[in-house]
Amino acid sequence: PQLERMDLTPAPYIEKPTSRTSKKNSKSRFDYLQALVTEFQDSNHDAKEQILANLSNFAYDPVNYEYMQRLNIIELFLDMLSEDNQKLVQFAMGGLCNCCLDTKNAQIIVENCGIPLIVQCLSSEDEETVLSAMTTLIYLHSTPTKKEIATKVVKDCMNIYSQSQNSKLSNLARIFLSLGENPSSNSVENMAKVN
Repeated sequence: PQLERMDLTPAPYIEKPTSRTSKKNSKSRFDYLQALVTEFQDSNHDAKEQILANLSNFAYDPVNYEYMQRLNIIELFLDMLSEDNQKLVQFAMGGLCNCCLDTKNAQIIVENCGIPLIVQCLSSEDEETVLSAMTTLIYLHSTPTKKEIATKVVKDCMNIYSQSQNSKLSNLARIFLSLGENPSSNSVENMAKVN
């Protein structure tokens, strides 16, 4: 028998209605993100992980950046990098990685002393946290931040990771190290070459 071909194209995202007269449970993106931030602040330890994971996922979409900036979600991610709970650190680092290519978001990270916090995540025992930290440093590596990011400590760490048996770690470390060799190189283009 012949198999039927399935259409695997994703359905388009449809914004929920924002009118007060619409369904009670419908919220705009801003309202929804605001509710998540409030819930995060009022929640117990376990619920915070799930809420931060949700916020991190919203950081993928540039449509949410203005709302994230207004709600100080990027600063929330930065605050969570100092937590003892490794899941909170992982989700926060992932959120920063998801949104740091945006110029305003990058500026918020830098202005809030985020680079040293991200660098500290390079020594995490959690692989996902390290991968997100490496990727974020690659994305943030530019003329204004180069001196703060391309320190001897970070380069030494990347040299160690470049020798890793883990290809994800070694590839990202090599990309980072290549940024120093070719100052005009584009970090996004370098990442595309790895694949």
